Amino acid sequence: MVIAAWETYPGAPAPGDALCDLADIPDPGTHSVNIGDFSVLLARRGGQVWAYVNACPHQYLPLDYRAADVLSADRAKLICSNHDAVFDVETGTGLGGFGQGCALDPVPVAIGASGRISIAAA
Repeated sequence: MVIAAWETYPGAPAPGDALCDLADIPDPGTHSVNIGDFSVLLARRGGQVWAYVNACPHQYLPLDYRAADVLSADRAKLICSNHDAVFDVETGTGLGGFGQGCALDPVPVAIGASGRISIAAA
């Protein structure tokens, strides 16, 4: 069994753990959720949601440490509010600045019929 990177973080939630409701995330926009010491950053466009460990690989500070909305003007990129590292919202791939050559750790999520978002099984 392969362990995903997000599962190696201290306090990583278990599959099935609830994060928030779809309505809690601006459309388009971002929303972070803490489960104990583990932080997840969710990005939304319409009915699509992407989730990442909320830790910039540059210095592992939360992407939204200094600003709640970390989406670029075109809503296609996540920009770390600390040092302007840039990541693709759909893949987490580093695109620029201190994000170049690295990536965010994706967290699998599922949206239930009621709109509740939870950690999905890998």
